[in-house]
Amino acid sequence: MADSPGVGHTDSIDSHDSSKGNEKKKSKRPANTAFRQQRLKAWQPILTPKTVLPLFFAIGVIFAPIGGLLLYASSQVQELRLDYSDCVKNAPTDSFALMESKDVTASFKSTNGSIDAQWKRRDNVSHIYVADHAINVTRCTLQFNIPSDMQPPVLFYYHLTNFYQNHRKYVNSFYDKQLKGDDVTAASVKDSSCSPLAAQTFPNNDTVIPYYPCGLIANSMFNDTFDPPLALNVAGSSNANETYSMSETGIAWSTDKDLFGNINSNTDLDSIQPPPNWQIRYPNNKYSEDAPPPNLGTDEHFMVWMRTAGLPSFSKLYMRNDTAAMKQGTYQIDIISNFPTDVYQGRKSIIITTKTVMGGKNIFLGIAYIVVGGICIILGAIFTVTHMVKPRKLGDHTYLSWNNTTGPAKAPAGPSVGMSTGRDLE
Repeated sequence: MADSPGVGHTDSIDSHDSSKGNEKKKSKRPANTAFRQQRLKAWQPILTPKTVLPLFFAIGVIFAPIGGLLLYASSQVQELRLDYSDCVKNAPTDSFALMESKDVTASFKSTNGSIDAQWKRRDNVSHIYVADHAINVTRCTLQFNIPSDMQPPVLFYYHLTNFYQNHRKYVNSFYDKQLKGDDVTAASVKDSSCSPLAAQTFPNNDTVIPYYPCGLIANSMFNDTFDPPLALNVAGSSNANETYSMSETGIAWSTDKDLFGNINSNTDLDSIQPPPNWQIRYPNNKYSEDAPPPNLGTDEHFMVWMRTAGLPSFSKLYMRNDTAAMKQGTYQIDIISNFPTDVYQGRKSIIITTKTVMGGKNIFLGIAYIVVGGICIILGAIFTVTHMVKPRKLGDHTYLSWNNTTGPAKAPAGPSVGMSTGRDLE
């Protein structure tokens, strides 16, 4: 009986050891698959003259014609660009004067006749924005010739330079829910990314009223206004002048239209405030029943501006005509100049242009294709001549660095260890 406990203890140890042996031993070794063991099939081309030289010529033969087609398409675009940045201070007030040549850029198929761009200005013009609220502004009038018919679509852009819409703080300064037309509280607007232009504080009563729309992008919206081009002295017309009708709808991306909505009609207008740069357009610098806030869901000029540009020089579409040609003749455009570009050393222009299947006027892409194609053809020719005059044997080990240990640029031959590794010893 005394041995029973001992026997039982021995049996329990043996059974425990045997259970350990039955357990599957864990391993960190990767699975034996083609992917884990790097046995996937791969193409390892050997670059030889017979494979490289045809590739150079093929790239040149393909790229050069494409570049030529792109340049041809760009040459078919008719375009007129007039820089009116200095109109408010340099244009005469009594009669038209020729614009400086540096402010006029034109590209037309026909060379008959000159652009003859002229300008004049009129100060302290009473211009009404909303609710018969008149503001004294400067009107800039441009006159110019169109030497040949511009077939539709005819697009009217404004162009700005040195205006950085790609600044991180500027790009993020908007409140998407407010732009969508959702009901938002003053606290949510104040806590949004619209800072530093989220709300206006009135110190006399410590009241905080959010801007609508808030943010830096909305506050800096381009606010020059353009009348449609007026054709002067039209032959065969009952009136001496005819307006070339252009639409201010259809200028925004259809996807952008889904991002904007009108404000709730039940919104208390005393609970919102126009942005600082908008306030001059509203009586008493605030919204009212007679001067309500803009309908952001239908204001395509606002949608176009809110799509920020990636470069400091950019063009944004203002109006267009998709049906009628802009006939050859003399035209006049009246501009209410409100947007100050001198404060940031920028410039502003108008662009009247057509387009092709390749888009607007852009010679850079065509030139780039031609240059790349030409370089490839030249290099292919040089390499071909070199290969024919002084061919090299494929896989010639005498060209390897560790076989060329003589000469001033090479280090002296070292021990066998250095030779075997393929490195020149220092």
